[in-house]
Amino acid sequence: MSDFKWLPPETWPRIRTVDAHAQGEPLRIIVDGFPQPEGDTVLARRRDAQRRFDHLRRVLMWEPRGHADMYGCLVMPPVTPAAHFSVLFLHNDGFSTMCGHGVIAVCTVAAEAGVGDRAGDDQDRVEIGVDTPAGLVQATAFFEGARVREVRFRNVPSFPARLGGHLEVDGIGRVSYDLAFGGAYYAYVEAEPLGLALRPESATALVDVGRRIKAAFVSSTSIDHPGEPDLGFLYGVIFTGAAEDPDHHSRHVCVFADGEVDRSPTGTGVSGRLAVLNAREEIQVNDTIWVESILGSRFSGRIVDTTEVHGRSAVIPEIGGRAYVTGRHEFVVDPADPWREGFTLR
Repeated sequence: MSDFKWLPPETWPRIRTVDAHAQGEPLRIIVDGFPQPEGDTVLARRRDAQRRFDHLRRVLMWEPRGHADMYGCLVMPPVTPAAHFSVLFLHNDGFSTMCGHGVIAVCTVAAEAGVGDRAGDDQDRVEIGVDTPAGLVQATAFFEGARVREVRFRNVPSFPARLGGHLEVDGIGRVSYDLAFGGAYYAYVEAEPLGLALRPESATALVDVGRRIKAAFVSSTSIDHPGEPDLGFLYGVIFTGAAEDPDHHSRHVCVFADGEVDRSPTGTGVSGRLAVLNAREEIQVNDTIWVESILGSRFSGRIVDTTEVHGRSAVIPEIGGRAYVTGRHEFVVDPADPWREGFTLR
């Protein structure tokens, strides 16, 4: 109906986004209409957004505009000279500290929009620096014609924090885990001993067990990040298991925030897993592995180098994957709508 032209009143708030997904996991990229948080670092902006703009996070992440597993990012000016922009990640339960699928998706959109620096004489590669709450990451977008076919990024230093830990979990019993940081902290738990399959039909069970494990961890264990207190919390539980493709290393299903299920292999989760595997001497520098998601999509993971973080042995991970744009949106907020700030249902 070409004559069906509805326009919102000028007084209604409007927020514009570009939506994409990276290997199945959504990213709602906020490009206009969201107030800019204040602060000289991204972590400071995160604290300001938590304090002043959490209602807008709910507007965009929760129903009826989003859903319980929605994910997004706010694009902001950079805070370091090496970055082209900074990002603040948001989800159903708050604001994240780092997101691998988010970097892949936002850099895909940014590179196709002309952001970034051409890599020397190579017209098929664009370099993009991104300031995140966890630190600066360096991404490379590889073009095929006018479209980005892959983004690889070097993540913040990633390290194991606890290997071979144990938890007593309500209704489950003793659970073994490894704890690692890849921009956020994850507890890595083998799925098979718990009778869990890493497939879409098991999503409800994975959410239930993931929530139980996270609750047991939070109630009994604390995390002290060696450099930044704001990073010291358990973000999610990653169930690991055998890959379905024999050419792949393994499969991940991450349950994070308030029971969200990552549709991708989880870029920060792959980063932390590389650190665990390196600490166990299962992979070395320059080894590349492929990790599957619950959908069977994949990210590549490679250890570029080793380093130290406040005296801890760490690795520099490189994560690779592909993203696809799904739409452009202008969301409005009707002040008379009793559910204008959203709601969630499971």
